[in-house]
Formats: sequence, C-alpha cells, structure tokens
Amino acid sequence: MTLALQIENLKASVDGTEILRGVDLQVPFGEIHVVMGPNGSGKSTLSHVLTGNPEYRVEGSAKLAGTEILGMDVDERSRLGLLQAFQYPTEIPGVKLGDFVREAAEERGLDLDEVDKRIAEAAERFGMTDFLDRSVNDDLSGGEKKRSEIFQLAVLGPKVAILDEIDSGLDIDAVRQVAEAVEAMRSPDMAVIMITHYARILRYLSPDRVHVMLDGRIVESGGPELAEQLEQGGYEAVRARLGIEAPKTPEPELPKASDFFTDTPFDR
Repeated sequence: MTLALQIENLKASVDGTEILRGVDLQVPFGEIHVVMGPNGSGKSTLSHVLTGNPEYRVEGSAKLAGTEILGMDVDERSRLGLLQAFQYPTEIPGVKLGDFVREAAEERGLDLDEVDKRIAEAAERFGMTDFLDRSVNDDLSGGEKKRSEIFQLAVLGPKVAILDEIDSGLDIDAVRQVAEAVEAMRSPDMAVIMITHYARILRYLSPDRVHVMLDGRIVESGGPELAEQLEQGGYEAVRARLGIEAPKTPEPELPKASDFFTDTPFDR
C-alpha cells in the first residue's frame, strides 16, 4: 500500500488557541477518504494547514508521497501535487476557465498538448464544455461552481485532492451530480480527502474510509457504514460510545453591582 498522504501528530493553533490536537491520518493512492465532524471540530483547519495557510502555528508531520510538506510555501505544495477544491469558489471575472486551467497546468510542468487533451475529455465528462470560454465561476450556480472545481482537479491530476465541504449549499440534484463527478475522478494515481458535515453526499459515491473528527482529533475510523451511524445517532452518540466528554466552555463572568453605575459612592 503506497501512501499519498501520511499525517502524524499534527497540531495547529492560531492566536494561542489550539485547534488541531494531534491528528493522525493515512490515505493511500486510489482511495477516497471522508472526514466528518461537527462545526468547530477542526475539519476546515486541517485543510488550511495542509495547503499552507500561514496564519497557523503548526507542529507534527504531513508527508505527500513521502515528502514532508510542512514548512513549504503554498505554491511549492501545489507543484508537488496537493490541490484543494474550496467550499466557496472564487469568481475571477475576465479570466476564461480554459486559459486558467492551461496556465495552472503549465506552472505544474505538464505537457500542454496533453493538457489540451485532458481539458477536452474532462470538460465533456463533467459538463463544462460550454464554460471553457467563460470567466472562472462568474455567474455560475452553486452546483456549476463545484463541478468546475472537480473539472480543474481532473485536468491537473494532483496526487492529493482536498474537497472542503464541496456539498455545502447544494440542493439534492447538485449533490448527486458533484458526488458522481468525484467518483468519476477516482484514479490509482490520486487520493481524495472529502471534508463534510453530512452523510447525504455519500449516498452517491463509495468512500473507502470514513473518519470522525471531534475536538481537533480523529477519534474513530471505519467503512461507509460509519457515516450511516452518524446520520442516525449524531456526534453525541459517538462521544457517549467512546467516553469522550464535550469540551467545557468557560462560563461568562457575571457583572459586579458597581458595573451598572458610572460613578459609585465607594470611590472616595
């Protein structure tokens, strides 16, 4: 089993607040792994840290096909083969989708004749042919933007693709279309990490592993059936089963009686 991504004891904090508290994860080439968790569990932080967001203070290890990527700049990680599809894709008016993908491929050192062939094939497969001469994500629906992200990943052929809540804000039909596009993108030369809140997108594709993240750690891993358990029992059932207490939130400090007065009789 050749690992596309190997994460060991990954910790991340911002402004002194620890968010990732020791994440361990292995994703082999050719597999789709899903990371699920409630809001605030650290899922999106994991994607930001892996792709090189400089706001985080990071410890631990993250290896892409055996190469340590922590400490690399964003563009270095991209050239090495790490790409992310965003929850909210950015619109780029005036930049045609076809030109954008060609330039990105050129930066990665891909043969341009091969790139043109990939563009034609992927555009046909993901229904993006009519969008190649239009501005990137400009005046596209939510589902069309997410399909555009998958199309770009398919052309660029990364070693690891991170899909950060790619099902967010989509209706049922769009979720199915995006899921089918992810499944169609499956390749023995690529690993996919899909980050999501809900199990609904997993009804339309076949993930190899599902990981549950709580409080900045991956606390449980299993097959697709784990997602169905989450759908039925929620994350509190996971806490109860594994004996994990919810983090305590500090109680707000109650105001003193003197706080209600601009001048108090006790100042003198």
